[in-house]
Amino acid sequence: MKKFLALLLALVMVFALAACGGGDDPATTDPAGTTDPGTTETDPATSDNGNEAIDPNDIPDTMESDTYEVAFITDVGDLKDKSFNEGTWNGVKTYAYENNLSYKYYQPANGGEATDTDRYDAMKQAVDNGASVVVCVGFLQENAIRQAAAEFTDVHFIFIDGSAVKVDPDNKADDAEVFANTVGVLFREEQCGYLAGYAVVKEGYTQLGFAGGGGGTNPACCRYGYGYLQGASAAAKELGVDVTVNYSWQYGDSFQPSPELQSMIAGWYTTGTEVVFSCGGNMFASVSAAASANDGLVVGVDVDQSSASDTVITSAMKSLADGVVIALEDHFNGSWDEVGGTTITLGATEDAVGLPTATESWRFENFTVEEYNTLLASIKDGTLTVDAEYPVDDNNIDNAGILDDADYENALPNITINVV
Repeated sequence: MKKFLALLLALVMVFALAACGGGDDPATTDPAGTTDPGTTETDPATSDNGNEAIDPNDIPDTMESDTYEVAFITDVGDLKDKSFNEGTWNGVKTYAYENNLSYKYYQPANGGEATDTDRYDAMKQAVDNGASVVVCVGFLQENAIRQAAAEFTDVHFIFIDGSAVKVDPDNKADDAEVFANTVGVLFREEQCGYLAGYAVVKEGYTQLGFAGGGGGTNPACCRYGYGYLQGASAAAKELGVDVTVNYSWQYGDSFQPSPELQSMIAGWYTTGTEVVFSCGGNMFASVSAAASANDGLVVGVDVDQSSASDTVITSAMKSLADGVVIALEDHFNGSWDEVGGTTITLGATEDAVGLPTATESWRFENFTVEEYNTLLASIKDGTLTVDAEYPVDDNNIDNAGILDDADYENALPNITINVV
């Protein structure tokens, strides 16, 4: 299993280099609202001896089969979003292909306007098509998983970016009953957000931006953003400089590119912003386009997005495949009883978050790989703790940009945050 995990980690950390094919244009996918992606005539590439890494781009996204044992339910946005959906899907289909399992992805109807019913319908279709395990990605899947897990008790549900699902969503107790046929997989996004914020300031940039998806209600995006602020603040304090951050959740509710988002980001660049953290799937297309037109730089998210645009200076990555593979192994190896009803949390200690350090991806000139490794080691050994508890307002929406609490102000010296 360790060998296979290492393979999958390597694939996910580099998949964008192959899957995106270069260029700034967003990848195209099936129209929103389809739940049956059809079939392909392309055969997957095979390794010479079964042990070599297979480029996930050479494994077809669809296959011919009477039933599909492994199912994947996408989050909002496109399957080929060069980020969250695609990174997770590459882990799912690579695992299935390597283990001779049939697989299929499903996109809930109505795209960015998908409802809990749309998500449940996609899960039901997966079960009807023979799925014994369903990988669901994105925190919005929770209510649909709750309904599906209660109805399909013999099917296992892997919840990426969510916790094991509670039977009663209103029960806030730590020991609240959860569905034993669900497993949650969370990541310490605040850690890789910190690394990215620290790196760009150490590189010499002091005018930053953060454009987040999910409207300030997506916990993973909020952790990314708050970590980014902490890292930028820490580096600014070390250097004795002041940093300004434009901080916005506008135009990112559906994680989709839009003229409004691109115009806002272009305005940031033309008024002095140097680097923008694009934290939200397909939003990257608008942010990178604005950067390209205005000589700006971008921090990518979830996977290494350096091949998608020359504007990407680094990416705050999490190994989505690791969490998928751990849970899939438990399902197919008969050890689900040991993990069912639990939540797996992966961070720097598990080598599951970080920045890309491959030569073709490392675009810093002043901040070195050695400095990065030292910083990463301090997070791994606990010398440096990154706060995951981002502040929220009365509506439980991320409030890191206002920071009227003295504790948070003290936590972020040398930084001015402009809420946009």
